[in-house]
Amino acid sequence: MACSHLVPSLGIPLRTTSILGIPLLKLGLVFRVPMRRFSSSSRISMSLKAGIVGLPNVGKSTLFNAVVENGKAQAANFPFCTIEPNVGIVAVPDPRLNMLSKLSKSQRAVPASIEFVDIAGLVKGASQGEGLGNKFLSHIREVDAILQVVRCFEDNDIVHVNGKIDPKSDIDIINLELAFADLDQIEKRMEKLKKGKAKDSQSKLKEEAERCALERIQETLMKGKPARSVFLSDLEKESIRHLCLLTMKPVIFVANVAESEIGHPYENSHVKEVANLAYEFGSRVVTISAQVESELTELPSEERHEYLKSLGVNESGLGNLIRETYSLLGLRTYFTSGEKETKAWTILAGMTAPQAAGVIHSDFEKGFIRAETVAYDDFVAAGSLAAAREKGLLRSEGKDYVVKEGDVMLFRFNV
Repeated sequence: MACSHLVPSLGIPLRTTSILGIPLLKLGLVFRVPMRRFSSSSRISMSLKAGIVGLPNVGKSTLFNAVVENGKAQAANFPFCTIEPNVGIVAVPDPRLNMLSKLSKSQRAVPASIEFVDIAGLVKGASQGEGLGNKFLSHIREVDAILQVVRCFEDNDIVHVNGKIDPKSDIDIINLELAFADLDQIEKRMEKLKKGKAKDSQSKLKEEAERCALERIQETLMKGKPARSVFLSDLEKESIRHLCLLTMKPVIFVANVAESEIGHPYENSHVKEVANLAYEFGSRVVTISAQVESELTELPSEERHEYLKSLGVNESGLGNLIRETYSLLGLRTYFTSGEKETKAWTILAGMTAPQAAGVIHSDFEKGFIRAETVAYDDFVAAGSLAAAREKGLLRSEGKDYVVKEGDVMLFRFNV
């Protein structure tokens, strides 16, 4: 199999030296990623997992604690849990869920969930074992998306690890460590592939696909671009999936600003810099005040909206962050609703009705007959599923139907 090099040269040339046989990417590098949509063929767990990363003292843990506490308040009957001291599963805030639950007179409402992982502050040299080193990096490998918190607030009482507020430097340090870790992992994997242990033709084909993919990714990383910028065939994607390369993961930059700036964040020059870098990387940026999020957890739910309005915003940072994460990963929400419960389900954009049914249970997909579906707005206008059926708003859809955002669905299937 011939290896083709299809990645366009989007980054700046890098000055490189060598350390332990790995090219040393200078701290001035910028990861430049072409704007692209997240492919529906990518395999994402329907239990979404996002890792919150950043340098020490950027507000990362404050943000984690705030969104977890806010998530508990949003959860209603949803069983919030803490898996470890730094891992929390929280409810995805969605006002549509409560409306459907009310109209269906449901006994309970069950929101979709997202798992946040607060990963210990990264320091320069983590890829070589500094700080928590490999423990930090192993936690990142398990997440679907990386939320990189960048300090954009001034506070003389909170010392910056590098002595000054410099978003570009902070971002470059983290990107550098992720690239180093990937290069090290690729080098080790390439050594194993050289031994060629595959026996049957199918295994040999997969090994060759993996070798070709890793060669192109290695070359791309040395140019200062992430692995996710490399075009890969489906076979190549599958062949390297087990490596969980860090720079393959989509990134959202979380600009952490002061409470006084949350209503007009782009007057902050640091936020502008983060936004420009996010655009270059093909990533997203969300502006949040970890201080505000923390204060929200201390207020009764009925007072939170008024507090946010007083600051010039209409939504908490948690809601904004989750919405952007869903958008970045190409995720959608559909609902099931009845007297027993109303529940939100997370799927990939482009999923068909049988695939969406399979998110509930594999038997639903295997025995799929048809789906009865109504758009959320039509359900609300009708007032109930029965009324929607009487008005002809409830449709019968087959195996080829692509589920739309906000669909309310009832599946018919053979056991």
